[in-house]
Amino acid sequence: MNYLMVLIENKRKKMYETAEKYGFTSELSIECSQQLDHLLNLLEQEFNHVKND
Repeated sequence: MNYLMVLIENKRKKMYETAEKYGFTSELSIECSQQLDHLLNLLEQEFNHVKND
């Protein structure tokens, strides 16, 4: 799970950098945001799995 949290933090930084450079509504920013959402969903699934065990 720690690896996933590192990926999330790296993607979050990349998203902000991309948004600052290209704007929040740019295709690149939206793509980063969607990738971050996916990683966050994976983390939530892991937490739910651990909680239910």
